[in-house]
Amino acid sequence: MSPSPQAAASERPTAVLSALAFFFVLTSYYIVRPVRDQLSGAVGSSQLPLFYAATFVAMLLLTPVFGAMVARFPRRRLLGWSYCFFIACLLAFVPAFLEQARIGARLLGVVFFVWVSVFNLFVVSLFWSFMADIVDSAQARRTFPLIALGGMAGAVFGPAVTSLLVGVLGVAPLLVVSALMLGAALLLLLQLSVRAGAGSAHGEAAIGGSLWAGVRELWSRPFLRWMAILMVLGDGIGTLAYALVADYAKAHLASSAARTAFYAHMDLAVNILGALQQLTLTRWLLVRRGAGWGLVLPALVNVALLLMVVGGGHATLSMLGVAVTPLVAVMMVMSRSFAYGMTKPAVDALYTRVPREARYKGKNFIETAIWRFGDLLVTSGVSGLGKLGVGVAGMALIGAIASSVSVWVAQRAGHSPDLLPEGEPETPDGRAASRVG
Repeated sequence: MSPSPQAAASERPTAVLSALAFFFVLTSYYIVRPVRDQLSGAVGSSQLPLFYAATFVAMLLLTPVFGAMVARFPRRRLLGWSYCFFIACLLAFVPAFLEQARIGARLLGVVFFVWVSVFNLFVVSLFWSFMADIVDSAQARRTFPLIALGGMAGAVFGPAVTSLLVGVLGVAPLLVVSALMLGAALLLLLQLSVRAGAGSAHGEAAIGGSLWAGVRELWSRPFLRWMAILMVLGDGIGTLAYALVADYAKAHLASSAARTAFYAHMDLAVNILGALQQLTLTRWLLVRRGAGWGLVLPALVNVALLLMVVGGGHATLSMLGVAVTPLVAVMMVMSRSFAYGMTKPAVDALYTRVPREARYKGKNFIETAIWRFGDLLVTSGVSGLGKLGVGVAGMALIGAIASSVSVWVAQRAGHSPDLLPEGEPETPDGRAASRVG
């Protein structure tokens, strides 16, 4: 059903402010991301399990901290404290990068890799939890693709800023630019929180509950269980591609500058393709067919991409007789573009149909600890299979089988029985209004 003109008009200010906020969030992240990624290209996939193991441990340590903050602080204070913490961390890294020669590139690199991963997962996950808290399911399917498009613009702008300024300013001042972008996002989100608080059933009340509620919610809610499995399977394909590309970069790109440019170009391609999806297919699919299809279609695309790599391995795609890019890079670009351009808006639209505690704590646990557990599992598997002599084609075949399973899991998640019915508002105790006696 199409919204009334009045309803559509009332959604526009929130959609515009949200898209602009997400633009600044992803600009901040993509300013520092190429620096992180070139580190993995320097060491290859053999060291990625160490990187992801450290990140996974960090997630486990931070999960109860985040749960305690969600339980105790109202929405506005939660945003303020969380974003200010990461802004402070960005500024704290400035003197560290100025003293890189004394500290050592390897030590600083491992710390920064883990920190950027934590930054990405917590800042972006909290943003979407907040979005799912201030709009209902029908609004989410209409506006989330547009908000994600604003983020894609930031994801294109961030690498462009990095490419233009790194040669002039160096790495350390870029962290200040990233902190300023995140500060602008926080100001917009606080304004959105004020606007949403007046008309919300739960307003600015703290969510309450246990600091370990995210773990408990995972085991008690079928939807969250399906989403956790889908996170391991679906994102595992992206992690597999990341590991294979890291091996390619180590073998073919000698300098850190060349690796940084290579990863920046892939980021640019991912985000342009993701933006095109959001402008064309994603919003139509979510509005007309439902958010569940936004999970199923990318899984089918991953199966096709992996089968392409099974046939080609590390071969280079050529056009008009000129080598363009390796197939594993094509797989990584396409799988990520669907993950950001379609899967993410669909996932976050579905989260509008769960109670607030699950929306913040359960969602955050899945998108932090479970995500990095999947990364650790996949990269350890890639390293182990490589030692056993399994090549790129063999790993891609295993990935294609896993992605086929994720198609079924995606369908189950999109129709989970514990999702609140479409169009029914949530009451303060987290139940659908029609179920309250």
